[in-house]
Amino acid sequence: MVVIVMGVSGAGKTTVGRALAEALGWRFVDADDLHPKANVEKMAAGVPLTDEDRWPWLAAIRQVMADALARGEDLVLANSALKKAYRDRLAVDPERVRFVYLDAPREVLAHRLSQRQGHFMPPSLLDSQLATLEPPLHALIVDVTPPPPEVVKAIRRGLGL
Repeated sequence: MVVIVMGVSGAGKTTVGRALAEALGWRFVDADDLHPKANVEKMAAGVPLTDEDRWPWLAAIRQVMADALARGEDLVLANSALKKAYRDRLAVDPERVRFVYLDAPREVLAHRLSQRQGHFMPPSLLDSQLATLEPPLHALIVDVTPPPPEVVKAIRRGLGL
């Protein structure tokens, strides 16, 4: 199975995804690590990515997922997956891919981004991410205002893991 932990920047995808993978004994992959250098440079400069920027990145993520599923490996993947078209592209095997949408109020997200250091995504891109976001209709929706261990418990309960 692949669990995609999704949401906008600051939702806690990496933190929650790592904690979930650790709790389950699964491998964790952060899709941010798969961005081409040009995408990272663009975001670091405060320029939002376009769909054209994202398609090759999504193809790389899809390949990681397909390889894991082919090996029978369980995987937690942190990925923004902001649009339905992106999620459709990542749905390698709808029977074995689950989306978990990490939801929080804008104020919480902005506060978290203002505290984050050493990440290429500047807080100034939060509004563009929120504008791009198409909230998923077929995902487990989890409030991420509680501490990460509580969020992980909610995800495990919601997915039956």
